[in-house]
Amino acid sequence: MQEKTIKKSKEAAYLYIFLGGLFIAFLVVCNLIANKFVSVQTFLREEPFILSAGILPYPVTFLITDLLSEFYGRKRTAVVISTGFAASMLIIGVLNLGAVFPAIEGSPVSNEMYASVFGNSWRVIGASMLAYIIAQLVDVQLYEFWKKKTKGKMLWLRNNGSTIFSQLVDTILVVVVLFTGLKSSTEIVSIITDGWLFKVVCAFIDTPVIYVSVFLIRRYFKLKTGEEINF
Repeated sequence: MQEKTIKKSKEAAYLYIFLGGLFIAFLVVCNLIANKFVSVQTFLREEPFILSAGILPYPVTFLITDLLSEFYGRKRTAVVISTGFAASMLIIGVLNLGAVFPAIEGSPVSNEMYASVFGNSWRVIGASMLAYIIAQLVDVQLYEFWKKKTKGKMLWLRNNGSTIFSQLVDTILVVVVLFTGLKSSTEIVSIITDGWLFKVVCAFIDTPVIYVSVFLIRRYFKLKTGEEINF
């Protein structure tokens, strides 16, 4: 019996590390491709969404933090969020270090090309991280609030309610910090609207995913509704 308990405890720790690692991987990718803006056509409206490419994988980070909040609680989720923040700050340092050394003759990436792609990464990642740390903590707090209010029920409410509001906070902060003084107010509002609406759509799409994930994890660890994993 004790060996079985130890095994479950290890598996719970492995799941926590896996989700945390996945979260940081998606966060890093979001920051690295954030400089590129793309047009995404959907069936929702005639006009395409004009988005930073970094927005495309970004909703996955909120899905992961919701899963972490569901099974590991607010404090352990905050540890993963803080680690992601530290990792992103480290990336800024590494990218700047890469710019210090000039490219050699014949290098596939020239100094100009490197500067074009990563030259303003500190601004992009800085804006993203300010928005990220606030929005993710808002998401975790709201998720925890609705989880307690509903006594672990109505998963759809805490998943969508926390994500939709925190994504609005995130979108406003990152766009305002990144484009104030560079774009007009009308353009800024348009970018915020497109970015947030796209994230809202993603939040609804990931609802079945979180339901299936929660069901499987609860079943595997034999958890009751609202019960968290201890390890």
